[in-house]
Amino acid sequence: MKSEEIVLAGGCLWGVQEFIKYVPGVISTEAGRANGTTHTTQSEYDGYAECVRIEFNPQQISVATLIDHLFEIIDPYSINQQGVDIGLKYRTGIYSTNPNHLTIAKQYIAARDDAAKIAVEVLPLTNFVPSDDEHQHHLTHHPEDHHLCHIPWNILHRYKKS
Repeated sequence: MKSEEIVLAGGCLWGVQEFIKYVPGVISTEAGRANGTTHTTQSEYDGYAECVRIEFNPQQISVATLIDHLFEIIDPYSINQQGVDIGLKYRTGIYSTNPNHLTIAKQYIAARDDAAKIAVEVLPLTNFVPSDDEHQHHLTHHPEDHHLCHIPWNILHRYKKS
């Protein structure tokens, strides 16, 4: 089995990671920063989007299904904001080094009745910087911080096996 990677941005990375890691077909997740200009987390804001890099099994889950899941947890019409998180780094996006993933994402959005209103960017992944350790799987380690997340608890763990 050859896995593939895609990067999804849906506002605060804590919630996106906590939600998506339980989706069947997802192998691993890593919180980080997409498409900034630096290669460190120790710099001024450099244009990045908070995101989660997802390794997945394409024989178990498709890119379109991963995008379906992203749309479960975002307001796709919101520009630079998800819930209480406001700013360019909280924009929504789909990023990949695989041009086929980007084609699928563009087709997915174009096929929707509300395509003209959708504010999710679809771009090649030019840079990924992993978040610091304290941000990796943060809501698993610190569920008490869930109040800081825009995703309701019942949705956040929709795919988690008990």
